[in-house]
Amino acid sequence: MDLIPEGSRLADIGSDHALLPVAAVKSGRVIQAVAGEVNPGPFKAAANQVAEAGMQNLISVRRGDGLAVIEAGEVDVITIAGMGGSLIASILDAGQDKLSQVELLILQPNVGEDILRRWLLEHGWLLTSERILEEDGKIYEILTAVPEQGDQRISSHMLYEDQKWLRCSGDGTFTVTKELLLRMGPWLLKEPTPVLTDKWNSELSKLGGILESLSASKLESAETKTGQIKSEMEQIKEVLACLQKDKP
Repeated sequence: MDLIPEGSRLADIGSDHALLPVAAVKSGRVIQAVAGEVNPGPFKAAANQVAEAGMQNLISVRRGDGLAVIEAGEVDVITIAGMGGSLIASILDAGQDKLSQVELLILQPNVGEDILRRWLLEHGWLLTSERILEEDGKIYEILTAVPEQGDQRISSHMLYEDQKWLRCSGDGTFTVTKELLLRMGPWLLKEPTPVLTDKWNSELSKLGGILESLSASKLESAETKTGQIKSEMEQIKEVLACLQKDKP
């Protein structure tokens, strides 16, 4: 909730029990809010939660799909959490006409963070921060983005520009490519945490399992895929090796 600026007008999409809007309004950080839900059960739960808090005049609970629950210019902050990155991207894509006056997106994808980063990059949104945290054995990333502006200190081009890193497991340098930055998170790599390392060690284990499965296949496509995965694993391992040391 600390990512929401003071005095915001908030839309929480997929609000479930409307816990975030209620807490944000109670704190005084948000002056009015919309809690959007497409499914009848969560919609009813959200309405009950808002009524119990006595906030019907400050929080509007609406049933609808994605950004269809708001009007253009009605809010300046949108939060979407607890969905896959692909679904969040599709919600934003379908509701682009509602985003013209939105100043901040706060997004918490469960998976597919790279898909969401790519959507933001391709649709004029600058990724301004990333957080990674572990809760109940699951790892989550929180992304914030603002409309891209030419006079900002950093641009999306600069953020995702290929980077030359000194090798941490051998001699020479290696390139952290735009694709790898999209996948692992440019801000997360700038300020790595143990949770980030845990996540990518887990991903390496999954990729290793895929390699084992591919080794049993005689298809030509399996050989190509094997090469791609090995290359990907080598890149991730090199990045992780560097994250254990001072970043060059």
